[in-house]
Amino acid sequence: MENKIHIPSHLAGIEKIYVDRTMADAPLTERVTGRLPDLPIEIVDPENFPHGSLGEGQSLYLKEYKGKFLRFCPGTSYYHCCGYRIIHIGENCPMACSYCILQAYFQDKVLKVWANQEDLFAELGKAFSADTGARFRVGTGEFTDSLALEAVTGYSRDLVKFLGDYPNVCLELKSKVIDLSWMDSVKRTDRVLPAWSLNAPFINEHEEFGVSTLKERLEAAKVCADAGFKVCLHFDPIIRFDGWREGYAEIVDMIFDYLKPENIAYLSMGSFRHMPHLKPIIERNFPETTYIFDEFIIGNDNKMRLLRPLRVRQFKFIVDRLRKHGMDKQIYFCMESTENWQDVFGYTPKDLGGLGNHLMKQAFRE
Repeated sequence: MENKIHIPSHLAGIEKIYVDRTMADAPLTERVTGRLPDLPIEIVDPENFPHGSLGEGQSLYLKEYKGKFLRFCPGTSYYHCCGYRIIHIGENCPMACSYCILQAYFQDKVLKVWANQEDLFAELGKAFSADTGARFRVGTGEFTDSLALEAVTGYSRDLVKFLGDYPNVCLELKSKVIDLSWMDSVKRTDRVLPAWSLNAPFINEHEEFGVSTLKERLEAAKVCADAGFKVCLHFDPIIRFDGWREGYAEIVDMIFDYLKPENIAYLSMGSFRHMPHLKPIIERNFPETTYIFDEFIIGNDNKMRLLRPLRVRQFKFIVDRLRKHGMDKQIYFCMESTENWQDVFGYTPKDLGGLGNHLMKQAFRE
């Protein structure tokens, strides 16, 4: 039986645990229910899951997942994708960021966790051992936050321990909260990339709710760097607001109060972009948010994107600031055009040997 734990504030809204009948005896189920002994538990059949009558609070659903655990990033051929592979461990997030694309995917407050870890590890083991010469840069932070549920699930710790037997895999753990409980399971610090999303202080304070502060994230990044890890940082989405220059200058300078350029494997940048139907969802969920009324057009991927001159202006400002601190080839764009790469960086992904290849080398410290 797991010991009851202190529940982080961002998980305080969880009111109930649902468990697929087939997962009632799964080790992960035993762990989660042991760490949350005061929450009611309901065993369910997946086809009868009560989606429409869950109340206002959040619930945790320990589910048997039948799909593919290892996926390609859902990029597009119109813009340069980083070649990241997704390890799918669950869906939805307990935090609330106004710009989050997950609002468009998941309309409920159900935090789904795939409890059939044996199936996950079987699939990953088969994929990663098929050709030991093939390398993989993978992460879990696509459809959920990598560490948001770690206090109750220990999922990242399990994954880190499992991947310790696969030196051809580098795992990125991307988050907006602090949980370093996985660190003592790491066999090789050069095969795990702790990662945090960052933004201007104004955005952190007004558009991100239930998350750790920027200072807390950078303090955690320093702990990891001091322990021998390289860390990853992500400026995505970059947002326009009154005073954005001062805001992004502040957070860029703040990074180097805690880290040296050589501590950073890579740093991504992406401008706020969204499917058209996300805008009314943001308006409903965050009525005080105003950046969604900026000057957007439909991009080649059918997402709304800030007018090119406006986003290039922001990119150039932030890149110039990062370069003054000694950063250069570690910086990359998430889903931008060749033209924008050339205009901002003075080179293109082709000059780097392809973005996926370049980031693979950065991740594996080559």
